[in-house]
Amino acid sequence: MRHSLRALFAILAVAMTLGFLAGEADARVGRGSSMGSRGSRTFSAPPMTQTAPNAAQPMQRSITQPGQPGSLNTAAAAGRQGSWFNRSGLMGGLAAGFLGAGLFGLLFGQGLFGGLGGLASMLGLIIQIGLIVIVARLAWNWFQRRNQPATAAGPAGRDLDAAAHRYEPLAAVGGGARAGGDAKPSDAIGITAADYGAFEKLLTDTQEAYSREDLGALRAMATPEMVSFFADDLTDNSSRGVVNQISDVKLLQGDLAEAWNEQGADYATVAMRFSLDDRMVERASGRVLEGGPQEATEVWTFRRARGGNWQLAAIQQA
Repeated sequence: MRHSLRALFAILAVAMTLGFLAGEADARVGRGSSMGSRGSRTFSAPPMTQTAPNAAQPMQRSITQPGQPGSLNTAAAAGRQGSWFNRSGLMGGLAAGFLGAGLFGLLFGQGLFGGLGGLASMLGLIIQIGLIVIVARLAWNWFQRRNQPATAAGPAGRDLDAAAHRYEPLAAVGGGARAGGDAKPSDAIGITAADYGAFEKLLTDTQEAYSREDLGALRAMATPEMVSFFADDLTDNSSRGVVNQISDVKLLQGDLAEAWNEQGADYATVAMRFSLDDRMVERASGRVLEGGPQEATEVWTFRRARGGNWQLAAIQQA
């Protein structure tokens, strides 16, 4: 029984560490998390679409409170700080490893650092777990590529169905057959082709500005809340000595989930599948640490004040 309990707690310690380290697999704008605000719909899941047929993840980072869905406190966003264990990167992973090992030792009366045979054993465990994560990630990427539907070439063009406000690429072959069906979004404001063009431009421009670490450019393209999250991520990258280089961003497919107006502002939530070259690079040497060409599907929400330009207000993982 005692051996079974030890094995159980050892597995739990490894799972905790893997959970913290797995957060490093995502880079790009937003680090692959769901963040931002969608006005009064921040905590309501956007409708599923043909581009994103699965439910979007709930917001993980937002200054909007459930009791005050329409409020945007930019001062609170600027002053938001995460705790040590909530930080991503090497320190977060090491903290998770030490925490798991320490709890294991305390549970069996061997002291905070006695559960795994001392500091050397803990470091050895963390290295082994890191190797497991790398192998698992390579296997997962291979599985995703293997199950990705093949196409003869990239999108030949884009087609806006004015009646359904559906924005999708035409197929490269087959006489322009649609990839989607007949589902219609909820559009209370009348999204136009020019709006879809603005959304696609924001997709590419925000990624490029983030790659350049250009907060000035991001302030013109995103809400103050989103800029504060980007600034936090870029500061974290700098402290870890890495740069998130993003290039070759191309929209492959997109469609509208919903569009509405509230408190004098328009909102539009759009599901987008896009390709990009997303790499994490060592700042000093330029050595590529992880990443490369890949595809992503995300749900982006855009906001514009009356008579103003669209800005990125939220990103959710599909």
